[in-house]
Amino acid sequence: MDTVSEDINLKMVGLELMFLTPEKCSNTEGITAIELAKLVNLPVDIVKKKLNILKDKNIARVKGMNPKYWKFDEYNFQRLNDDDEIFHLLCNFEDVNFDKYFTY
Repeated sequence: MDTVSEDINLKMVGLELMFLTPEKCSNTEGITAIELAKLVNLPVDIVKKKLNILKDKNIARVKGMNPKYWKFDEYNFQRLNDDDEIFHLLCNFEDVNFDKYFTY
């Protein structure tokens, strides 16, 4: 996985954060990296790295110190440049099963 466009783990973390519902969180401030790691079935250290990538792009917000609570920033996500690799990664829904995020 050399480029962001090939980063499946980043996509999994980003989409889970994007479609996060309050029922999946133990706190109204957001979700912890440990809770998110359980949802995406990845090691916590990988999830933390991916969350920091999203934070650096200003599309993930963090509150608190211990534990840190993470939330998706829809406002900043919509303002990403259309040419941004992470924007394309998170907007590519070809292989996304939405049943995972929503119950109808």
